[in-house]
Amino acid sequence: MAALQALSFSCSSSCSSSSQRLSRAIQATLQVPKLRLTIPKLPARDLVEELSMRSGYTTTITTLTESRPNDITRDVQGLKSSSKVVVELYTLMDAAADRAEMHTNIGEQRNNWNHLLLTSINAITLTAATMVGLTATTCGMGAPLLALKLSSTLLYSAATGMLVVMNKIQPSQLVEEQRNAARLFKQLHREIQTTLAIGNPTARDVKDAMDKVLALDRAYPLPLLGTMLNKFPETVEPAVWWPQQGRHKGGLDSTGANRESKGSNGWNAKLEEEMRQIVEVSKRKDKEEYVRLGKLALKVNKIMAFSGPLLTGLAAVGSALVGSPSLHQGSWALFLGVTAGALATIVNTMEHGGQVGMVFEMYRSNAGFFQLMEESIEYTLKERELEKRENGELFEMKVALQLGRSLSELRDLAASSSSSSSSERQGETAEEFASKLF
Repeated sequence: MAALQALSFSCSSSCSSSSQRLSRAIQATLQVPKLRLTIPKLPARDLVEELSMRSGYTTTITTLTESRPNDITRDVQGLKSSSKVVVELYTLMDAAADRAEMHTNIGEQRNNWNHLLLTSINAITLTAATMVGLTATTCGMGAPLLALKLSSTLLYSAATGMLVVMNKIQPSQLVEEQRNAARLFKQLHREIQTTLAIGNPTARDVKDAMDKVLALDRAYPLPLLGTMLNKFPETVEPAVWWPQQGRHKGGLDSTGANRESKGSNGWNAKLEEEMRQIVEVSKRKDKEEYVRLGKLALKVNKIMAFSGPLLTGLAAVGSALVGSPSLHQGSWALFLGVTAGALATIVNTMEHGGQVGMVFEMYRSNAGFFQLMEESIEYTLKERELEKRENGELFEMKVALQLGRSLSELRDLAASSSSSSSSERQGETAEEFASKLF
């Protein structure tokens, strides 16, 4: 029993001592002073700039670092403007394709007008002439004679009215206008495609394409009422379907103002002189010839357009006077009713079957083609800064292709034009034209 008490006493004493040590350790831990870690504040610059500053390259690296956000902003703005230009060009390209399709469809419709009206008017005229001839076999003043006279007069009157409208609108000429418009819109569509394929389009490209679309709309209007081109103009001028803004008027400077250039961007004095000679040949031979032919076609068309309705009108008067009491007057009325109707059919077939209006429009468009080429060359040569011009070798190749010639043939033409100028002063004339295509 005493042993148990001693054991419990030792255990209690040891436990009390250990608890006292633990409490002192806890108190010592709690009484440890708080440590405050002070981290030095680093300067507000990146590591690359700090190292570069220690190496002595502070100015260069700082400039690059500061300009980096501006460069990024500028690149983003450039991408936005470039994407906007691309979208605008695609919009114009779609508009050009749509207009080409519209002109093609309307051209087919107006071609049908030409054939249907020509066939109908000729059939009406011949029927009326036949009825007038049948009145000669009708005896007396009975109902058969009156029916034939009335029918032939009505048919001739209807043919006269239809001929007036047909000669006014000239369906064959309208068809040629739509053909030209469709071809030029397709050409513009391909030009925009090429600009996008080459890359780096600018706002200038958008403006040029927009001006060309609007110029084509003005040159070849679709409506017939109000905006239709005058089919019988007082003077014959080349067709104009390109924008005139920025074009220089007047002739070329033949003094060789650009000859002092040492040759840049593919241009030199020899090439400039070659282009001047090409312009002179085109003006003197090709454009002048097509304007002359256009005047001839217009004169023939005017005569036929006036003669057709006049003949059918006279035939209508003659058919109304057939069977009059006077024998002499009746015979002349019969002759007038039949002969004038036959002549009207011939004139109408020659005018609209031969498509004289289309021929006039074709000559006018050909003259416009040469005027466009002349203005393009003049505008290019009047640009003093050679770097702003189109590349000279490429420009020469384009002119050669437009004229259906090789580069060597183009240079030979310019050389022969230069020599023929002196020959013409002596009374000789040069016979060669600039174009070999038409």
